[in-house]
Amino acid sequence: MRFVVLILLQSSIVLSQNWSMVWQDEFEGPEIDTTIWSFENGFIRNHELQYYTQNRPKNSRIEGGVLIIEAHKEIFANPDFDPEGNHWKTSRKHAGYTSASLTTRGNKEWQYGRIEVRAQLPTGTGTWPAIWMLGQNLKRVGWPECGEIDIMENVGYEPHIIHGTVHTQAYNHIKGTQRGGKITVEKPFDRFYVYAIEWTPEKIDFFVGDTCYFTFTNEQKTEAEWPFDQPFHLKLNLAIGGDWGGNQGIDETIFPQQFLIDYVRVYQKGGGNENSGH
Repeated sequence: MRFVVLILLQSSIVLSQNWSMVWQDEFEGPEIDTTIWSFENGFIRNHELQYYTQNRPKNSRIEGGVLIIEAHKEIFANPDFDPEGNHWKTSRKHAGYTSASLTTRGNKEWQYGRIEVRAQLPTGTGTWPAIWMLGQNLKRVGWPECGEIDIMENVGYEPHIIHGTVHTQAYNHIKGTQRGGKITVEKPFDRFYVYAIEWTPEKIDFFVGDTCYFTFTNEQKTEAEWPFDQPFHLKLNLAIGGDWGGNQGIDETIFPQQFLIDYVRVYQKGGGNENSGH
């Protein structure tokens, strides 16, 4: 009954703002819909220790109407290993962990709206789950010029703290100028919460449930400050270690760990601006 009440309350909030649902994935099918989601593969970013696998059920699957992204401690061969290389992506013969990162890039992208994900987080020192978005022009201009919206990030050594952040050319963690907020949430690893943004041409509000804990306002300057007037795609991933997640090491006794996603829903006003990506 509590679940129903929460959903009805949230639906009334959305309807009161004249937003309508334009897209959803409830993960009710037997398999991940690869016309929507693609898989990042390999060592990708942030010096993370996991190898992201491609459509490997051990690391990503649907069970009981829930998308499961599961990290394992295991030896996994790196096909890009170069014994003479010195780049962090190619210098390791094996990964010590596997996980998954799903993205809608090239399939589904949205400009403005309420993007919400109902999820239960993994926990333990070394875990780094994220729900985030990147701009459509990523390939052309690169990061951070494309813009990044981190709807939810959590690092396992601070298990109750949820972060919401934006990165742009002017405001990013390389410069130490990123803009963001955080909120303490009771046991996000033991229960589902709705993580959301409400994104308009004027601002981006960040929510856990119906609590707005951070607002990033359009300063009406240049694209260096506000690159958010373009479609963005969505990512769901569970990293292990890396530049932030690994700041206090990795507890090797916690595995496997699961990032559970009940649904992804997108609402927009007046029909919105959904881009199929094709």
